[in-house]
Amino acid sequence: MIDLHCHLLPGVDDGSKSMDISLKLANDAVRDGIDYALLTPHHMNGVYLNHKKAVIQQTQEFQVELDRHKISLKVFPGQEVRINGDLLTALDQDDILFADKGGRYLMLEFPDNDIPSYTNNMIYELMQRGIIPVIVHPERNTMIMKKPDILYDLLSRGCLSQITASSYVGIFGHKVQKFSKQLIQAGQAYIFASDVHNLPNRKYEMTNAFVKMNHEFGNDYVSRFNENAKRIINGDNILPNNFSEIKTHLFRLF
Repeated sequence: MIDLHCHLLPGVDDGSKSMDISLKLANDAVRDGIDYALLTPHHMNGVYLNHKKAVIQQTQEFQVELDRHKISLKVFPGQEVRINGDLLTALDQDDILFADKGGRYLMLEFPDNDIPSYTNNMIYELMQRGIIPVIVHPERNTMIMKKPDILYDLLSRGCLSQITASSYVGIFGHKVQKFSKQLIQAGQAYIFASDVHNLPNRKYEMTNAFVKMNHEFGNDYVSRFNENAKRIINGDNILPNNFSEIKTHLFRLF
C-alpha cells in the first residue's frame, strides 16, 4: 500500500515529536501493510512552515534512520499545503512539494470549518499551471459536511479528493463515518490515506478501511483506490470516477 498523507517527520508539526516516535509510527505503518509513504508536514497553515528544501533533507535523514533500524518503509518528501493567498508566490519561489516528482498533484488542505471565498479563483490558477489539487480529508470539513455541493463543484473543476482511512472506519464519530461512506458511494473519493499523527485516535487504519470497503462496495473499489494512489505518486493519469451529487434533502447529519 501507498500512504499519500502522514505526519511522520519528527519535530516539524503536530505529528511526531521525536525520532523515536517517528520510528515507532513507521513500524506501525509497515505492520498495517504500508510499503511507501509520502511525508506531508503542514505547510503555510498559519502555524507551521515546512519549506521544500528542509523537508527534502529531513526526509533523506529519516530514510537513513529507517534503513539503519531495518524498517522496510520507503519515504518521499511532500507537504500538506493549506490553501492561502500566498500559495502562487510560493509556487513561483519553488517552495512547494507535490505528491509526485513531476509537480502535478498537490495535497491541498482547507481550514477545518471553512472554504475560503477565493477558493474557486485559486483552483483555476492552479489548474492553469497544470496542477491538480488533491483535497485532503474533505469528510471532516464542517462546511463541506453541511453543503456537500462544495466538494462536488471542486471535483467538477478537476480536483481530486482523499478520504482519511480512520474517518471511514468510525474513529472520528458516526457523522464523519456516514459522510465518508456517502462520498465513496457518490464517486466523490479517489484514495485513502492515513493522516497519521502521534495523537490519540490518529493511528493507522488503512487495512481496516480497505476491509470495510471490500465488504461494503466490493474489490473493484479497493483496486481503484490502490491504483489511484500509485498513479498519483507516479504523476500518471488517475482512473476517472463517475461522480454524482449528494442530495441535500437526503443528507441529514445534524
